[in-house]
Amino acid sequence: MNLGEQPTLHDGDLVLRPWLTTDVEKSLQLHDAEIARWFDLPAMAPSGADRAAWVADAHDEWADSRSRATFLVEWRGQVAGSVEVRRVADGVGSLSWVVYAPFRRQGLASRALRLLVDFAFTELGLSRVEAHVNPMNRASLHVALRAGLLREGLLRANARLGGEPHDTVVFGRLKDDPAPGTREGFTAMLDSALPVKRAIAQGVLRNERGQVLLCELAYKREWDLPGGVVDPNESPADCVAREVQEELGITARPRGLLAVDWMPPWLGWRDAVLLVFDLGTTPSDLVERAVLEHREIRALHWADESVWSQRVAPYNDRLLRSLRLGDPRVPGALYLEDGTPALDTEPGA
Repeated sequence: MNLGEQPTLHDGDLVLRPWLTTDVEKSLQLHDAEIARWFDLPAMAPSGADRAAWVADAHDEWADSRSRATFLVEWRGQVAGSVEVRRVADGVGSLSWVVYAPFRRQGLASRALRLLVDFAFTELGLSRVEAHVNPMNRASLHVALRAGLLREGLLRANARLGGEPHDTVVFGRLKDDPAPGTREGFTAMLDSALPVKRAIAQGVLRNERGQVLLCELAYKREWDLPGGVVDPNESPADCVAREVQEELGITARPRGLLAVDWMPPWLGWRDAVLLVFDLGTTPSDLVERAVLEHREIRALHWADESVWSQRVAPYNDRLLRSLRLGDPRVPGALYLEDGTPALDTEPGA
């Protein structure tokens, strides 16, 4: 069944049109090491016959089912590259692209990809397009983002390149996502691509003797301050109040911020930012009154330095010592890195 000729798409001097057999020779002359590397191809250009067969297959797949739309990228009348969308599931298309060396770093790939994505949504009826990019291919990572695709995640060792396993970054765009070039689209792109750092909120609760409340945890040997990981769209102060209520059955609200501690990678965990809040002072019988979430907390203990120095992890030992000693040079909350003061605040520094 012939579904009609593949159209030609325009964006000023940038044109996407069907490949012709007369384009084969020119494209072979532009084959280079960069293309060979990322497409895992031989360094030598494919033969003219192989390339002509590829062009014929692209025409056949369009004519038969529109399962594949492959366009030559033409810039001011010159063969500049190729873009393709291939239907991989109902309503879902997979994108690929290449720009030849003389035309790279001019924004042509992202412009061509935007044209292709719009075509996929409006003419092919797709509701989602996606691209899989090697994380070492920084140019293609930027192309995907500038074309309006959002970074969605990382597939570990799911592809092979040069005979070795490689990761893949997954990008995607839905038909109803904000368009690239709009404020909403730009914000969504940055939000998907910028680093995300884990935030932890913990609280220091003391008794009348100045001892610190520590939790004996069900899932690790070391004791720890009450608190936990901050949920998305949750403030750190709300987090520590929630965790204390859920795990200890105690109502406590932060009275102030004691320290911000940058925690470097440790035991398989990535780095994180810890916010330590002052939860005030409470009578010692709180330990008997607490209602513990036993899947998380085995017991509560009041501890002074002679106890907690033997029971907590090394980073928490440093943190508690810093909180106990304070730093008269630093007004307000301490800024710590790995549990120790990290700012030079000497007068004149």
